[in-house]
Amino acid sequence: MNNLLAALRLELFLSRYSLAAKIVLLAPAFVCLARFLLVWLNQAGQQARAGLIGADSFELAQAQNAYGHFVDGMNTGLTILALFLVALAAYDFSSERDTGSIRHVLIRRAGRGSIVLAKLLQLHILGLLSLVLLGLAAWAGSAFFWDFGPVVEDGFELIGEDEILYEIHLGLLMAVIPLPAVIAFGMLVSVAAQSATQAVTLALGATLAMDIFKALLGERAWYLYATFHPSLLDQSYLREVSRLVRGFSDVLVEDRFFVFNEWAPAVSLLIFALAALFVAQRRSL
Repeated sequence: MNNLLAALRLELFLSRYSLAAKIVLLAPAFVCLARFLLVWLNQAGQQARAGLIGADSFELAQAQNAYGHFVDGMNTGLTILALFLVALAAYDFSSERDTGSIRHVLIRRAGRGSIVLAKLLQLHILGLLSLVLLGLAAWAGSAFFWDFGPVVEDGFELIGEDEILYEIHLGLLMAVIPLPAVIAFGMLVSVAAQSATQAVTLALGATLAMDIFKALLGERAWYLYATFHPSLLDQSYLREVSRLVRGFSDVLVEDRFFVFNEWAPAVSLLIFALAALFVAQRRSL
């Protein structure tokens, strides 16, 4: 335990001066805010055209509701965060092995298992901080450009704010659950690869490949942790929440989807973490 705490303190100290860690911390929030600005500028043009021709629609009215934009901003930020976390996890151990710096930690009596666990914990802390910053930026940005409120059509309230907030909370929870498995997968690739370049390439390549092929697997994709976090080809529940909070009632999600959303990432995390520890104990450094 003392070795693990010492290794964790070292990882946290190094992350304070790491450019990669700062990018992971700030980039999702920055991309989210940039998305808000672009969407707002586009909507301003659409509203000007609609005003000239006297057009009005339910979709145009709901475009001013901040809840939908908040969910979209979180979805975009979580997609960026997942990609950056798997890349940083893949780079972390392998780069230190390439430079030989990891041997100095071993000499100071921190075992290989302690180093791997410390890196996993440090990445989880970094991911949590980035997630909090993303949430604050998404809420503040959406409130700045739009107004929060219930979904209303012709003076009739379709969806109240309590229901909207419940769905957003559930969607964010389901989207965050797979992130530890994302980190553990990157760490497994990091300890198994021959070099840092190979590790990052394999981790990002495998992540994008899973994103592409999960659409072809049908319900079998529910066994894959990558199905449940926001991604470029998104199948997560948060994508459905984006439609729900805009008043669309054609969203149907099976209860089994939520069960797999909870258990598939947890099992994947356990497998990846144990495999990373096993490989790290047997790899030459």
